[in-house]
Amino acid sequence: MFDNFGFIHNKLEIKLLILYILRRLPEPISFDVLAELTMCDEGISYFDFTQCVTDLVNNDNLLFANGLYSLTKKGAKNSDVIEGNLPYSVRTKVDKSTSALRLAMNRGAMIKTSHFADGSGFKVKLALADDVGVIVEMELFAANEKQAIVLENGFRKNAESIYNKLIEMILE
Repeated sequence: MFDNFGFIHNKLEIKLLILYILRRLPEPISFDVLAELTMCDEGISYFDFTQCVTDLVNNDNLLFANGLYSLTKKGAKNSDVIEGNLPYSVRTKVDKSTSALRLAMNRGAMIKTSHFADGSGFKVKLALADDVGVIVEMELFAANEKQAIVLENGFRKNAESIYNKLIEMILE
């Protein structure tokens, strides 16, 4: 049963909110993250939210794959057509809450790391890209897999500053 505390009062509005949220994100997200973002309005119960997610998957608006949810083409089209029906205050909350997540997802997509055994140790591939393409790519040697993972994690955490320092050192 819906309480009238928030701006969202029925399942159709919850479904629209879910589509609106996923339309703003560049990558699929987990159920827990989707729930956290959707519960931005006091009128939404967890039970109704879970029912709406199931309905959206069943009617091909959402795709559930590898434990993550994303919009289908149908879901994106539906979101584009009706998102203006969401209350402005709810859209503003969602835009604010998805902003940091969207930036982190975009950054994560631009940093690529991998490692593989090469007989005498591990080769670690590290790359940083921008919207145009790869701006730096390097291959390092690691004595063991633990060291390879440490190198990958360090690069993911500091990719931009590593790139800037590398350019600075080259230009000196």
